[in-house]
Amino acid sequence: MAARKKNPLDETRRLCLSLPETTEKVAWGSPTFRVKDRIFVSFVMNHHGDGRIALWCNAPAGAQEELVGSDPTHFFRPAYVGCRGWVGVRLDTGLDWGVVAMVVREAYRVTAPKRLAALVECA
Repeated sequence: MAARKKNPLDETRRLCLSLPETTEKVAWGSPTFRVKDRIFVSFVMNHHGDGRIALWCNAPAGAQEELVGSDPTHFFRPAYVGCRGWVGVRLDTGLDWGVVAMVVREAYRVTAPKRLAALVECA
C-alpha cells in the first residue's frame, strides 16, 4: 500500500504548533506562525502566481545563501523578507519533511526569546 501524501498546511501546522508558545494567525491572506507575536514561519500558496507551495522561514545569518546556493530546487529567496535573510522552503518538490522540520525549528530558535529557544533542539 502506498504511503498517503501529507497535506502541506496540515503538516506545517503540526510542526509549528508543537513548538513552545506558538500561535497561528492569518496575515496577508496566509497562515503565519508566531512566538510572542513574532512571525517565524509563513505558509504561502501560489504567492502572486509563482506556482509554489512553500514556507517562508526566518533564518540565522548566512543560512539563506548556504541553502539556496547548495539546493535551489528546494530553497529560494522569498519576496519581501528575503532581503532580511529569510529562506523560502518549497513543499511541492518532494523535500523530506525531516529537513523541513529542521528549518522550522531553526526559524523558531532565531525568533523566540532565549528562554524558549533553549527548549528546542535543531537536530
